[in-house]
Amino acid sequence: MEKFDAIVIGAGHAGCEAGLALARKGHKTLLLTLSLDAVAFLACNPSIGGTAKGQLVSEIDALGGEMGVNIDKTLIQLRMLNQGKGPAVQSLRAQADKEEYHSEMKRTLENCENLFLKQGEAIDIAVDENGLKIVTTALEQKYGADVVVFATGVYLKSRIIIGDWTKDCGPNGFSNAQLLSNSLQNLGIKLLRFKTGTPARINGRSIDYSVLEIQPGEEQIQNFSFKTKKKKKNRAVCYLTYTNENTHQIIRDNLDKAPMYSGLIKGVGPRYCPSIETKIVRFADKDRHQLFLEPESLSTQEVYIQGFSTSMPADVQEKMIHSVKGLEKAEIMRDSYAIEYDCIEPTQLLPTLELKDVKGLFFAGQINGTSGYEEAAAQGLIAGINAALTLEGKEPIVLKRSDGYIGVLIDDIVTKGTNEPYRMMTSRAEYRLFLRQDNADLRLTEIGREVGLVDDARWRIFQKKKRELDRIFKVIETKFKVDEVKAFYEENGESLPKESVSVKDMLKRSNIDAFKVDKAFGLFGDFSFEIVNEMNIMVKYEGYLKQQKDEIEKFKKNESTLIPADFEYKKYHGLRLEAAEKLAEIKPLNIGQASRISGVSPADIAVLSVLVKKFSEERKGEE
Repeated sequence: MEKFDAIVIGAGHAGCEAGLALARKGHKTLLLTLSLDAVAFLACNPSIGGTAKGQLVSEIDALGGEMGVNIDKTLIQLRMLNQGKGPAVQSLRAQADKEEYHSEMKRTLENCENLFLKQGEAIDIAVDENGLKIVTTALEQKYGADVVVFATGVYLKSRIIIGDWTKDCGPNGFSNAQLLSNSLQNLGIKLLRFKTGTPARINGRSIDYSVLEIQPGEEQIQNFSFKTKKKKKNRAVCYLTYTNENTHQIIRDNLDKAPMYSGLIKGVGPRYCPSIETKIVRFADKDRHQLFLEPESLSTQEVYIQGFSTSMPADVQEKMIHSVKGLEKAEIMRDSYAIEYDCIEPTQLLPTLELKDVKGLFFAGQINGTSGYEEAAAQGLIAGINAALTLEGKEPIVLKRSDGYIGVLIDDIVTKGTNEPYRMMTSRAEYRLFLRQDNADLRLTEIGREVGLVDDARWRIFQKKKRELDRIFKVIETKFKVDEVKAFYEENGESLPKESVSVKDMLKRSNIDAFKVDKAFGLFGDFSFEIVNEMNIMVKYEGYLKQQKDEIEKFKKNESTLIPADFEYKKYHGLRLEAAEKLAEIKPLNIGQASRISGVSPADIAVLSVLVKKFSEERKGEE
């Protein structure tokens, strides 16, 4: 039996981040995957980022992860979503070259010291009397490790469903893992059954683009990775079209053939990314739904129909697609399908993503009941970091909800659980104005440096940015006389100041921003777009940001009140029975986490705070 420091099972987006984190921290790591062709595979949408997801990618990057670097290398179109809204909800989204994304990430893994990439199916996990984890493959190979990260995605007992046709396999026809679920159950792990799906891919040559709305990319926006030096050029465009009444009627006429409604699909699907047939039923008053046509790669004609996920029979799918403007003669290259799979109940995990009942086992990605590449990669990075810190005998890291979207994501799933595939959204983050994409490095790079993933080159970039921000904030103290700004104020519809005014005060006017000031007065010519943009946000939203920081300080007080691991909730009569049972099940680390558990009321928290304080004082007295 070959011995490793760590084993990561699965090389999707979670597994890649976990494996790289462990290996880059010097630990001999086996990354085991069902197929080398499925490494970092974009099984559904050929894109990275999107609303709230863009924030996750930049946070992964700030901590020293790889996803942001990889998408910057392989993107073919880049856009900033929600430009017309406030900075709290603006998010980067990139169309990836699907083939390049996979091959570039695989190349990164292959060239990483201490990382051993191996094709094989894990069928069993056992823990010996010394705590050594033993992973057995279908070929009866055995590997031992002190820590194991499960990042199996949607491959556990997965099956593809199209109409009444089913096949036991993973996404895109890849092999699945039939036996590992049983091994997890033998360890006492509770499993759930979830479902997701993907739209058809059609031949770009068969699309009538002349009648569709073009969706170009943008040039003057930030990259995903703070390491990327050059602006990425857009190499492709997307197109927009819509369903219509004819499409909806075809779907209504064939609902009895839809596996979601016939009962063939048993798994719970995502509420926020429903199939087109679910949309037609749920939103019966809408006369159309948006569809985006997205190129999968520059090396193929395959085009992804975002918004048209379905598990209808193939002949019905064809009628549905041909009813859409511009797709009347579309040639279907890959049929749409639904996929069911096993995942775990995530409340069995600590906020470190370690299993509560078995030390040294970590879980990350869609096996935790989440959806999305970005959510998976974020968990993979944290699981990999904490698995490495366990090997090093160091304290794990737990990102708070006030630290980043990653903190919100993990806190939500391990504290509240999920009864459907969990998707990150800006509305889930209470402090979203503070947790912006542009300042992810300011929030998290120091943490990444402390855990050993931010290298010297990345650290220098971070230090330079801080110096540039300090410098630009000195520049905006520059003052102008009233007659010097008179024409500028009038041009922008602002009333004149009564006395000389600083640039900082100018920026607080509704119709004035840093880019207009630069065009008029040429103050920021030697600063990058990113520095000017970030300063602009910080000044314009200064009052709101201060208010949010005050709220964060209050939040941190509850987070700092730790609950001893051996605290026995059911022992105390002051707690309601329901609350005591919930608390005993989740085992929160602190009062803040306890307050977010479903079924635990503010009154319960007040009682718990008193009991924990009393418990801690009694323990000190005994010592």
